[in-house]
Amino acid sequence: MPTYKLTIEYEGTRYSGWQAQGNTQKTVQGHLQRAAAQVLGDVDIGGAGRTDAGVHAAGQVAHLRANKTVDPLQLLRKINDLLPHDIHILRIDRAGDKFHARHDALSRVYLYQIATRRTAFAKSFVWWIKDRLDAAAMQRAALAIPGRHDFSAFTDKRLAQDESRIVVVESCDVVVAGDLILIRIEASHFLWKMVRKIVAFLAEIGRGNMRPEELAQRLDARAEPFQPTAPPSGLFLESIVYPKETFDRPLVPLVAVTTYLPRRER
Repeated sequence: MPTYKLTIEYEGTRYSGWQAQGNTQKTVQGHLQRAAAQVLGDVDIGGAGRTDAGVHAAGQVAHLRANKTVDPLQLLRKINDLLPHDIHILRIDRAGDKFHARHDALSRVYLYQIATRRTAFAKSFVWWIKDRLDAAAMQRAALAIPGRHDFSAFTDKRLAQDESRIVVVESCDVVVAGDLILIRIEASHFLWKMVRKIVAFLAEIGRGNMRPEELAQRLDARAEPFQPTAPPSGLFLESIVYPKETFDRPLVPLVAVTTYLPRRER
């Protein structure tokens, strides 16, 4: 059965997440399946990551299995013509017949954008925090995150009791980019709401309500989940990394918040 690797970007604001959930909710996977079926007939599409409602993607990856072979560039154009404006396939490659977008992935990269000022243009792509944030304290706290840890304190109780909370985090970086604070995390996989709960905890450290070392104290402690969760608007699935691939994109905004004021004449 011909298999294709799709690299996709989408704005998640209007969707109930990635995963198709029947006809009752609008999902990214559902739109892709309907569009691809119009071109190829019966298809099977599976994604590398199940983004939640309102979460965006700059580099989601999916496998597409079909009953016939089509030139990838031709397939790209035909499916994109049938997709809504906020879902776009960036690239289609022919893959091995056993390629599986989720099982073959080595790591996932998420980027979160916190805005330090109110913005008229990028509200759907940031979390605006009115309070002044100490980015340096957030950076110090983030140093504890890489490594193999039990993230029970940074997930949701909906996980099954026997489901592992162990995650191997490759990196966690916090940088200031103009009016944004960017938080990027790369890991083998992610627990439900894990990134958004880590971001919410870092924000409390930035506000001065918690000390940087308190994040390290919560790791591996199997503590009760931290209750606040950052909103989905600022979260992007930035990339999926596979064998023989590297992720080396500079840590810069995916959607920028810039300030331009004309210079006043004296």
